[in-house]
This record gives sequence, C-alpha cells and structure tokens, in this order.
Amino acid sequence: MKETSLIRRRFHRNWISLAGAIVALGSFFAFLLLFVIDIMQHQGNPYLGILAYVVAPMFLFLGVGLIVLGIYLERRQAIRSGQVSAHTAFTIDLSRPRDKRVLALFIWGTVIFLILTAIGSTQTYHYTESISFCGQACHEPMEPEFVAYQQSPHARVECVDCHVGSGAAYYVKAKLNGVHQLLAMVGNSYQRPIPTPIKGLRPAQDTCEQCHWPQRFSGNLDKSFHHFLSDEHNTPFSVRLLLNVGGGDHPNYPSGGIHWHVSESNRVEYIATDDKRQVIPWVRYTKPGGEVVEYRTKGFKGNPADYEVRTMDCMDCHNRPAHLFNSPNDEVDLALHTGRLDRSMPWLRSNAVWILTREYDTKDQARAAIAAQVNAVYPGHPQAPAAVAELQRIYGANFFPEMKADWRSYPDNRSHKEWTGCFRCHAGDHSTADGKDSISSGDCNGCHVILAQGAGEDLQRLNPAGHTFFHIDSDFEMFTCSECHNGQLQEGM
Repeated sequence: MKETSLIRRRFHRNWISLAGAIVALGSFFAFLLLFVIDIMQHQGNPYLGILAYVVAPMFLFLGVGLIVLGIYLERRQAIRSGQVSAHTAFTIDLSRPRDKRVLALFIWGTVIFLILTAIGSTQTYHYTESISFCGQACHEPMEPEFVAYQQSPHARVECVDCHVGSGAAYYVKAKLNGVHQLLAMVGNSYQRPIPTPIKGLRPAQDTCEQCHWPQRFSGNLDKSFHHFLSDEHNTPFSVRLLLNVGGGDHPNYPSGGIHWHVSESNRVEYIATDDKRQVIPWVRYTKPGGEVVEYRTKGFKGNPADYEVRTMDCMDCHNRPAHLFNSPNDEVDLALHTGRLDRSMPWLRSNAVWILTREYDTKDQARAAIAAQVNAVYPGHPQAPAAVAELQRIYGANFFPEMKADWRSYPDNRSHKEWTGCFRCHAGDHSTADGKDSISSGDCNGCHVILAQGAGEDLQRLNPAGHTFFHIDSDFEMFTCSECHNGQLQEGM
C-alpha cells in the first residue's frame, strides 16, 4: 500500500509537469501584476491589455496543460512497466487526514481559479471591445483610421457601437473576422489602404439609428463654408447656406428635404458598378402608393438581377461618419479662417496646399520636407515657424504614406465639391425607359439655399429666397464641382 502511494505521488514529479508548474505560476503572477497596473492606470494601454488578457492567460492554460500532460505520460509509463495497474481507481478516503487536506486545497484552488477566470474573461471581453484595442493594437494598418476617428464628430463613440452593434451573434462574427485580420497583420498581407466600404457592415438601422433619428423633422440648418483663393493675398470667399435637411415620415411633418431619401414611405434602391459605390447607373424608386419607377443612364444596358441592389440608407451619403480624411484645400482653408495660418504671408494658401500634396515616403520625411520648403519660400519670416508647425500637424492628421491613405483614397459623399456625392444620381443623366421622367438635377435649392456669398459686406446681404451661385474667378454654367475641385491645386494654376 505504501509503495502504491509513493508511485501515485510520483506522477506529478516529472520534468514536463515541473516545467508546466513554473509556466503556470509565472503567468499567474504576471496576470495579477498586469491586472493591478491596468486598473490603476488612468488611460488604457493596448499593449498592456494584450499582455494581461490575452498573452498571460494563454501561458497559464499552457502551463496547466503541461502539468496534466506530464501526469498522463508518467502514469502511462508506470502502467507499461507494471508498477501500477491500468484499472487502479482513484479514491478519496476522507477518514485519512491527508486526503481531507488535499481535498480542501483542491476546492479552494478551484474557487480561486474560477473567480480569476471570471474576472479575466470579463476584462478580456471589455478590452477587446475598447477603442485602444481596435485602434492601437494593430498600430500601422489601423493608424489612419484611429487618428481620423479622433478628429471626427464621433470621437467619443466606441468603435464597436458602429462596427459590431448589440447582440452576441454579431460579436462572435466580429471576433472571427478579427482572426482573419490578425493573420493578415502577422503575415504583412493587409491591403494598403484599407478598402471601403466595409463589406458586411451592419445596416444603419441597427447602428446609426440607435442614436440618430432620420424620421425626425430637422427643418433647415444654417451653415457657413469659408474658403480662400490661391492668389497672392489669400482672398477670402465664404458661402452661407441654409441646408434643407427636412425629415422623413414623422407623423406631424411631411417627408421632404435631404432626409427624404431615407423615408420609410419612399424606398430608394440603386446599383453601383464600382467597389466604392461612386458609379450609379440604375435607380429604382418605390412611391408611397406602391408605384415603382426605374431610372438608368443611357450607357447602362445591364440586367439589375445580375447586380447587388442596395437600399439607400444613412451610410450612402454619410459614408465617412467617424473616419474623416480632410483634403489639403479644406484643411488649409480652415487654418487660414481660424488664424492658425497667417493670411499676411503672400501666396500662403497655394504654397501650403502644394507643399502638403508632394509625394513623401514616410511621415518623418514629410515633416522634414515641410520645414525645409516653408523656410525656403519664406526665409526669415516671423510666422514661418508657426506655418511649419501647422502644416506638419495637418499632414500628421490626414496623410499616412506608409498605408497609402489620404483624402484621395476615401470618397466623401456628404456633398459634391470634391467628390461626385449627390451628383452620382442627380447629374441629370438618369431617366426612365420612355424618357418622360428623369431624376431631378440642377435645382440646387431643393437641398440648400445660398443666403449669402463673398466676403465683407457681401456676407451681410442675406437673401432668404437664395442667391444664384457664382464662381468668383471663372464663368461656368451647369457643371459638376468635382470636375475641377479635387482637394488640391489643379494643374496649370
């Protein structure tokens, strides 16, 4: 009996189980230490979270597995040598003091392990849902999205609120997709830039509309856009618009305005023939009474059944709600308007945009080149250091050469100045088969009214009926803004 007891006690006395015990204990104490550091920090650290809630638990389970493996192999060896019978039963005799102590230790160890597992699992869940994990864990591929997110109107909205939403099924789906992304990260096979729109993104009704209410009648919103000309004096030119946002299907108001497009009683569907949904040759409109009207461009001869037919929702116009990559023109205009760039520096607008849009391989190279070029153009100018700092800030927030990501990579469909936006459907070339009806175009007052435009006293001359837009340095009629405006200086200027 004594010999059998010694043999049984020997099962855990092997190098494999010993190594497993060392790994398990080390990872356990590492987890406790990292957990305490994490809860005491004011700001989350993505790498600390990975170590605490992913790496340490993995090594803990690896250590426990090695202990069990060592016991199994040792027992099998004892059975083969005849020292122990394969049918020897494991028994607990509570009349023996030693068995009582071992059982008590086992119960307490199990309780503590389960508590720590619960804490670790909860923390792991919250960590993998955190902004730091989504935006900083995979630093290089996600840096553009993370930086752009921080300067967006949704900077205080959790990433998962839009990309995952509520429900266990979508959480599991997102994490399975994350495995694919992790493999791409490890294998350095991720795309540069990250392609959009994201395939399989949850419908806006499940995410955006949990906070926003497109059916609510918003009426008109007053908004001003401040621009500057690319001339010696950086001449200001502003446009003050009254945006006809309207609403859809509110019981107390008629459906109308921009949000008419997402009205439940006006179903709008379309086909896009490119990956970025910028080319829309076919539109189907189902009226409140059930009448269906199809519009198509002259060159589109395809069968709608051969394409994905998408129902229009918030994301078709607000397609960059949380990751804004602003164009150089817009960023320089904003910096001039707010005084971060000094308008007294001659030709500053055109020079700044030109400097920002040069080709740079890395951000470090860009920062050095921006400083050198500004100082070369404005040697000794008292505002040159401030201009250098502001242009470096603009570049860092909107340009990511390592990922080939900037405003050119991501169309913004909220308007129609630098991308086709509204004119994807409202360019006047979508009509019915008989040619008797077409999608409205050219009626700018349907979406906005120009209350004032120009500079100085011109901006005080408000016209509630709306001014006719004029181009300050050219004469154009019936043109699409994006045909000339592309976010940077046009060739030949």
